[in-house]
Amino acid sequence: MTTERRGGVLLATCISTLVVNANTSAVAILLPAISSDTGMDVETLQWAVTGYSLVGAAVIITSGSLGDVFGRRRVFQGGLLLFVASCVLIALSDTGEVVIAGRMIQGASGATILACGLSLLTIAFEGKAQVRAVSYWGAAAAVGAAAGPLVGGVLVDLTGWQGLFWIDAGIAVGCMVLTVATVAESRDPDRPRSVDYAGSLLVALTLGPVILALSKGSDWGWASVATIGCLLVAVAAGVAFVAVERRVSVPLLDLGLLRNRVLVGATIAILIGAGTINALMYVLSLYFQDPDALDFSPLEAGLATLPATVGLVVSAPLVPRLAARFGGRQVVGLGFLVTTVGFAWIGLADASWRYGAFFLPLIAAAVGMGLSNGPSSAASTAAVPASQVGEASGVSNMARYVGAAVATALAATLYSSVTSGQVADGAARADALADGLGTTAWVMAAISAVGVVMAVLMGRHRQPAGTLADSAAAAASVSHTLPTSATPAPSATP
Repeated sequence: MTTERRGGVLLATCISTLVVNANTSAVAILLPAISSDTGMDVETLQWAVTGYSLVGAAVIITSGSLGDVFGRRRVFQGGLLLFVASCVLIALSDTGEVVIAGRMIQGASGATILACGLSLLTIAFEGKAQVRAVSYWGAAAAVGAAAGPLVGGVLVDLTGWQGLFWIDAGIAVGCMVLTVATVAESRDPDRPRSVDYAGSLLVALTLGPVILALSKGSDWGWASVATIGCLLVAVAAGVAFVAVERRVSVPLLDLGLLRNRVLVGATIAILIGAGTINALMYVLSLYFQDPDALDFSPLEAGLATLPATVGLVVSAPLVPRLAARFGGRQVVGLGFLVTTVGFAWIGLADASWRYGAFFLPLIAAAVGMGLSNGPSSAASTAAVPASQVGEASGVSNMARYVGAAVATALAATLYSSVTSGQVADGAARADALADGLGTTAWVMAAISAVGVVMAVLMGRHRQPAGTLADSAAAAASVSHTLPTSATPAPSATP
């Protein structure tokens, strides 16, 4: 492959990754504006966030399998086309239901772009050039995740909330053209052609009812037939998923991986970290913009959340050296402890708090998440033989989507139910909102504290050497697991 074509592959995959991650992190800032235009309440619009993650969890591993079987460039292009279509659908929509549907489609397209884009990149480059290319991809993912809320806030003020989706659609079309011009087709000829579609469907059928129960449980009653019915459907789907994975030739999840203590601990830590930080940022985006709270504009809200996202990304590259010196699980445990303190601090919020009171706990939560997230991701690929690195990476990537979906649904329910309950009891709405935020933050603090336990259960594993590539992988771990210097090389024997 010529240098120009390799450069085109790098550009197309990095730009698409940046756009997908920016789009993902921006949407929570847009929800009040979307609610105002469509007439759908924000509590229901949380499905635009949780639905995205739900579908992403079901698709992230399957999309990689589809690329191996049918061609990585073809599936990557399909993901980009689906992303463009979803952006146009959302931008043209005048109802909340269409926005939610479009975001669910975006969950499938985003997961496909990330999974197949990284595969295309690793095929196009070799050796040290591959390490550099993957590092650039990781940096693009991190920058997109950090910049999303600010970009969303700017565009709401300048173009309306639809502007984000029109611009993203245009950039994705450009990536499609660049892919046609520079990316060669590739597939895995040795891989069986069967794809575990049933496994993907059952993941969605397991998560969907759980999220629905969390979203509606306070309205239906937590012991109601509807809530319990949702949970029973989820359990049945989970049992069916295990049965299917034992039978298919190429399972979505190799159940044997669940015997790996380090991988299980790292995966749960990733799930907790992704879930709690996404949930907190979702609730804070609403609280900052509420007229009875801080009454920020979307731009001001984007700026207000920027210290957290930047703190997460900036602190992450420093983590591999800390892990190499003190040990990965020690850094993970410290990270979750710091995050727990940050969440608990926000749990003390009351109606008199201005933005300055949120600044330090936001930084604490973000830095703590940076400390825990990178080593957890590194552990997930370091703890398995070279032949299982791809599967372990897929499991940890699915965990991010699962955590984000479930924790955000839980946070949305807590925030809404506590606020409405306080108002019904005669409290001023400003006080009720602060109580809703505080309760949500305390629950996220409790969940984050479980991460300290996961750090202990993870056990010992190989540590990254602290290279520049390791720093890029740590920064990218907010959205995707990348190999590190601790990951077994392909030539290694299981």
